[in-house]
Amino acid sequence: MSEQPQTQTSEQEDEPVRERHLALEQDVREAVWDEDARWLSRTLNRLHPADAADLLEQLSTEDFSEAVKLLGGQLPTEIIIELRDEYREEAVFVLPDEAVAAVLEELDSDDVTTILEDLDEDRRERILDELTPADRATFEQGLAYEEDSVGRLMQREYFAAPEFWTVGHAIDHARDNAEALPTEFYEVYVIDPTHRLKGQVPLGTLLRTPRDVKLADIMEEVQSGITAEMDQEDAAYQFQKYSLASAPVVDKAGRLTGMLTVDDVVDVIQEENTEDLLALSGVNSAEGTDTVLDSVKARAPWLAVNLFTAFIASGIISLFEGTIDQIVQLAILMPVVAALGGNAGSQGLAVAVRAIAEREMDGDASRRAIVRETLTGIANGVLFAIGVALIAGFWFQSAALALTIGVAMFATFVWAGFSGVIVPLSLRKVGADPAVASSVFVLTLTDIMAFFSFLGLATLILL
Repeated sequence: MSEQPQTQTSEQEDEPVRERHLALEQDVREAVWDEDARWLSRTLNRLHPADAADLLEQLSTEDFSEAVKLLGGQLPTEIIIELRDEYREEAVFVLPDEAVAAVLEELDSDDVTTILEDLDEDRRERILDELTPADRATFEQGLAYEEDSVGRLMQREYFAAPEFWTVGHAIDHARDNAEALPTEFYEVYVIDPTHRLKGQVPLGTLLRTPRDVKLADIMEEVQSGITAEMDQEDAAYQFQKYSLASAPVVDKAGRLTGMLTVDDVVDVIQEENTEDLLALSGVNSAEGTDTVLDSVKARAPWLAVNLFTAFIASGIISLFEGTIDQIVQLAILMPVVAALGGNAGSQGLAVAVRAIAEREMDGDASRRAIVRETLTGIANGVLFAIGVALIAGFWFQSAALALTIGVAMFATFVWAGFSGVIVPLSLRKVGADPAVASSVFVLTLTDIMAFFSFLGLATLILL
């Protein structure tokens, strides 16, 4: 009884916050329309960069571009890097080359790579020409790696120390060279004379240890094994597995080349989850700035594939045209079998794709998943076969029709549970992305089983 007033009170307290936010959004729009760069710059600088980015993203595409033009070099770097991909790309496109070059000089190397990826090749060369040779060489290293590799994501600023250094030596070095160190880091990486990674010392351990203790005596083994060539998704899995805040990145020879931090990994995890979710629905793009043409291009290919598979299912139905002509009730009940079977297959598929993404389908786990989903299909098949049979029998006053749809429903559920797991596992084995291609195959196989079993049984039992 006491929870409802508390909920209402909370909503009442949130209402003024929402109203202030909406009022601020309108003030920003009006500042853009009035070309009031001073007020706009002052307002954005008062906010957290993430909040300022969210505020700018509420503007229309035209107003956002005008806001970036209005601010020019006054648009804080921290806000630019917080913008969503499509807005960041638009901001970089609008800003002059000099402003983009200035932004690059303020960012960590991992964020620099993100900005450079947004540029076309000619403009990238022009902007890199404005940087110092050392900065240019560093930034080009990131672009040399594959697009989805850790090398594109890693930060090239890190704190490394030789194993013979003491705690005091490391602390003094950090204080004397603060500008060369990354803005945030959590470990001191211990290296040998050839720059190979030997271990790491967490900052908490470093600060609690007497100054005269050697780093080699307190360093810990590095749990992760992340290389610059590794896929970003594999690195993200290691962060989840070992609960990491950061991790060193090494080359093929084991030499320390960079550092990966959790803020970048969170973005990878979110992007991969969103990508898999969209792929299961046959969509590969869902940006807020997408045009109608962009949406059509992203969705039409999958709809075309579905059109092809739909005709396969129709072909199965055509095989039993004579049966349907004689028993019209079959046409009424066919969608029931196909719809329930398709939903059951989609449920198993969603569970399997998530488990594959979480590395929970390796070894014996895949066999257990196949058995589990098949048994689940059997259990649900029995339950819904009985329910559908009772409804059909009562509706059409036919025990034979009830038996037909009940058996067909059972077979469809078992097949849906089995194919919902075996299809994504098979696609993974041949090197395809299970999230992208599985739904088409699972739904097609389920429809074929639904129609073939129902109409085939009807031909045998009812005719």
